[in-house]
Amino acid sequence: MTTNYCQRMGGAARPLAASPFRLGSARASRRDWRPLLTGVAALRRLLCLGLLGGVLALAHASDGVWAPGLTEPYRDVTLAAEVPGVVAARLYREGDFVKKGQVIVELDKRLEELAVQRHKLVADQLKTDLDGTRYVFEHGKSVSAEDLAKKEVEYRVAVVDYQTAEVELRKRQVRAPMDGYITEFLVQVGESRKAQDAVVRMAETRRCYFISNVDAKLGAELRVGQAVPLEIDGSHGPVAFEGKIVFVSPVVDPASGLLRVKALFENPDGKIRPGVAGRIKLEGKPDVN
Repeated sequence: MTTNYCQRMGGAARPLAASPFRLGSARASRRDWRPLLTGVAALRRLLCLGLLGGVLALAHASDGVWAPGLTEPYRDVTLAAEVPGVVAARLYREGDFVKKGQVIVELDKRLEELAVQRHKLVADQLKTDLDGTRYVFEHGKSVSAEDLAKKEVEYRVAVVDYQTAEVELRKRQVRAPMDGYITEFLVQVGESRKAQDAVVRMAETRRCYFISNVDAKLGAELRVGQAVPLEIDGSHGPVAFEGKIVFVSPVVDPASGLLRVKALFENPDGKIRPGVAGRIKLEGKPDVN
């Protein structure tokens, strides 16, 4: 007995004659239904691949096309110490906001602090000696110009030594290179780290990038500095932003025919957390041939 489409897809078997859509004999029905079944199967494949939804979305966007993409932080950096050492302190917690220049991680720095103190004492003493020598030279004439010049050189060398010690001390501190949030610590207090080993990650999220790969014909009209509407997925639904195009790839991917574009948008209150999906609105119609 001939079975219908539901039976072929795993449903209960029913005689084809019971169908209200019977077009004649069983043999004629099989011939008439075969193209329809092939079309339904193709339709199901389109739905599974998510292609039909995209085609329908493009068709309904009569005033433009919404192209999908992802958000990224404006800057996402991994920081390291310049010198080896043992981690002595983590001065903030993950998720904290820090200002540019603030110390986030410190290595053990007791020897460097002592060196700074010693060189400062030497420099201060030589400065006092230089001032006294200069006073005598200017008023008493009992000090030669050569002696005064020697005192000045000694003091300047001491100042350089003091400044060098301060630089070595700062190398034991990992400072924020920008305003941003600490996203991850990669080291624990007490761990020993080699020079240039990563210790912390931070990101600037008050500005974000939206990155999309768009149809080459749609992207051909985009220009750096151009304003574009964006919709970014937030916790309570899509959030509208105005972005500014900052990058349009000079090349098209030959395999996909897509063009990479990047838009920058302001996110001062943190409505959007980078990494979520969104859409960019482009003028025109895509090539669907």
